[in-house]
Amino acid sequence: MASSSSSVVAFALVALVALFISTVVPVAQAQATAPAPAPTNDGTSIDQGIAYMLMLVALVLTYLIHAADASSGYKLF
Repeated sequence: MASSSSSVVAFALVALVALFISTVVPVAQAQATAPAPAPTNDGTSIDQGIAYMLMLVALVLTYLIHAADASSGYKLF
């Protein structure tokens, strides 16, 4: 008789542990996904990058035009 009651207690303990794990583990994994981060760029940095490139092109063209002008037959300096 003693082994019968201990097996019932062991079965009840295993059933309670299984019930606890089956309810707690899904709750622990049911995390809400984080919301998408706010945009950190509203286009102004892209516009600024384009402006810098255009200024660089203008600087190079100015240098080339003045260098070609200075190498011609005119004595500027």
